[in-house]
Amino acid sequence: MEEMEEELKCPVCGSFYREPIILPCSHNLCQACARNILVQTPESESPQSRRASGSGVSDYDYLDLDKMSLYSEADSGYGSYGGFASAPTTPCQKSPNGVRVFPPAMPPPPTHLSPALAPVPRNSCITCPQCHRSLILDDRGLRGFPKNRVLEGVIDRYQQSKAAALKCQLCEKAPKEATVMCEQCDVFYCDPCRLRCHPPRGPLAKHRLVPPAQGRVSRRLSPRKVSTCTDHELENHSMYCVQCKMPVCYQCLEEGKHSSHEVKALGAMWKLHKSQLSQALNGLSDRAKEAKEFLVQLRTMVQQIQENSVEFEACLVAQCDALIDALNRRKAQLLARVNKEHEHKLKVVRDQISHCTVKLRQTTGLMEYCLEVIKENDPSGFLQISDALIRRVHLTEDQWGKGTLTPRMTTDFDLSLDNSPLLQSIHQLDFVQVKASSPVPATPILQLEECCTHNNSATLSWKQPPLSTVAAEGYILELDDGSGGQFREVYVGKETMCTVDGLHFNSTYNARVKAFNKTGVSPYSKTLVLQTSEAGAHETKPMKDTDSEEQTLPFPVPSERLPLRRMSPFSSTLNLQPSFPGRSYFDFRSSPHQLSLHSSLQSLNAPGCNFETQSASYSQLVAWFAFDPGSAHSDIIFSNDNLTVTCSSYDDRVVLGKTGFSKGVHYWELTIDRYDNHPDPAFGVARIDVMKDVMLGKDDKAWAMYVDNNRSWFMHNNSHTNRTEGGITKGATIGVLLDLNRKTLTFFINNEQQGPIAFENVEGLFFPAVSLNRNVQVTLHTGLPVPDFYSSRASIA
Repeated sequence: MEEMEEELKCPVCGSFYREPIILPCSHNLCQACARNILVQTPESESPQSRRASGSGVSDYDYLDLDKMSLYSEADSGYGSYGGFASAPTTPCQKSPNGVRVFPPAMPPPPTHLSPALAPVPRNSCITCPQCHRSLILDDRGLRGFPKNRVLEGVIDRYQQSKAAALKCQLCEKAPKEATVMCEQCDVFYCDPCRLRCHPPRGPLAKHRLVPPAQGRVSRRLSPRKVSTCTDHELENHSMYCVQCKMPVCYQCLEEGKHSSHEVKALGAMWKLHKSQLSQALNGLSDRAKEAKEFLVQLRTMVQQIQENSVEFEACLVAQCDALIDALNRRKAQLLARVNKEHEHKLKVVRDQISHCTVKLRQTTGLMEYCLEVIKENDPSGFLQISDALIRRVHLTEDQWGKGTLTPRMTTDFDLSLDNSPLLQSIHQLDFVQVKASSPVPATPILQLEECCTHNNSATLSWKQPPLSTVAAEGYILELDDGSGGQFREVYVGKETMCTVDGLHFNSTYNARVKAFNKTGVSPYSKTLVLQTSEAGAHETKPMKDTDSEEQTLPFPVPSERLPLRRMSPFSSTLNLQPSFPGRSYFDFRSSPHQLSLHSSLQSLNAPGCNFETQSASYSQLVAWFAFDPGSAHSDIIFSNDNLTVTCSSYDDRVVLGKTGFSKGVHYWELTIDRYDNHPDPAFGVARIDVMKDVMLGKDDKAWAMYVDNNRSWFMHNNSHTNRTEGGITKGATIGVLLDLNRKTLTFFINNEQQGPIAFENVEGLFFPAVSLNRNVQVTLHTGLPVPDFYSSRASIA
């Protein structure tokens, strides 16, 4: 009930109403406060003068608002009654609850009567402090206003419900605890306020002061006053005038004031108005409930904003730290190159110093020997060796010819770091605000009459709802693993028909599709159940909707559908890895009627997908893939639909395949298109986070074979093993066999196994990988069967 307290306080004094009266505008005032804000008006505006002039008469005459200006336009805080030369301008004050009130123009005459009985000055006017409507009082004065007994009762119940100690009603700021209550004044006083406002002298000396608790009890036990007629104080209200909207007594009806008005029983109108108030409260209660829910939502938003702020700040710090780490790694790489250049320069200069030192020592020895020979006085002996010495001197002099005394290396470092693009990028680093400009597309509808299965392939077709107004930029088709596992994306694109090849025979798959645009994604369509044929069977089956009966729906297969390209069936573990919009892991072949998805879903491996192996012996996953420009080193050059790669640098650079493998047997080949100056390209598999700027196998993230024109080595974590004779030339073929069933990696050159099994106990997620420099160009070939001799050996094993 704390929120109700403002409704129970007088707008003038700011305290609980005491003997409240009801103004014609329906607002309430304490009777004493109403007397305090009375203003005397000129004689010409009195009700008697209006009756004499023949103007309309009513018990309460409102002043013409056009003649009265309560406030100036600038709201200066002063009000005046315009049009009256004798009306003084009265300063406007504020009550404790912020409502402006007008004090009396002159102090009321001293009287010993109670406020209710004290005479009211002639031609008095009262202005409602809440709605600012003014009216002139008649001869009855304030006694002409009805008393609000209901409000008094509500205030009594409210004060009784408060368990706290009674407070003084006259303290201006922080009310102190009341010490006494005056039964005649019906006011609680603290000691300072009692001495100041209720001195024990004069007429107040006869008032009875009681303790606050006793005063509360006496208030509670005092009989409720019966509402009496304002015109006939001895008569109780018994009827209700509908036109005047006020209760009346029998004497009012007998006098004829309401003779032509509709009058109804007081009890009936009481019940009717209670019902109307209850109905109005229902609507208001709904609004209040909505407001409370809205406040809860806002408070939840505050908490979410704080949580999101912390999360966003942590993400921002992590992103900036990642940039700093990347910059530090690049710094280390650049410093390594500088150190390499430094060591190279020092080696060249030191070699030249050593060479010159030896040669200078030889030259000096020859010179000293020649000088000693010149000192000899034996002509015949001198002539025997002079020709040879002369030739040696000329030969030695020629060896110190042009270029011998020129440094082979400069002291300057021919390296210049171009950091301007990076600095510009750092300055341009900013947040991107993504605003939804349009709604998400509608849920796609699967066209069951176009959906079917054929052997171990499934074709699905869908469309946008006919009345959809939001365009879809593409669609995402998802399949589960055939064992009720989680869904994985198998197609992302603009087409509305897709054929998925290479599913397991005699398996049940669930499929669903959703649309997307720049704003977001739509809800999923209904889930369809796809049943593939039994192994060796050749039949076409329609689809089954999960919302329909558990039987195959009799949907016909369109006769114009082109035959599906059927790949060699397999029954090994099939893993799906989520793809991204605009980027597919599959090899798409389109026809006028369908889009085929070959590669047996490529064994895109993701943790948590566990398809049970159905073959009892050896099985292979046939996969189509290409090189991945997104993860490759920036020096790698792509062509031929990302199947051919070379490099722009003399240093080795790494490029990965798009597809990762974690189960099954996989085989691919690479042909050498160009091979100059006997480089050492490397071939093998790697983790996704392998180093891209060194030879494959230098770190612990790659398992590779590097080969030149004569021999090959296996390398992992910079450890070289199993040197094998036999190299590569232009046109050679490198085969890579990853057997994750046996956890081995084997290499082939020109269809012959190169050395023993290269690596064993390999497990996890591996991507095909190659490292090369600008002297090598290779082309990737995928979807190949395993070499026959290995298949036979695996079957025997």
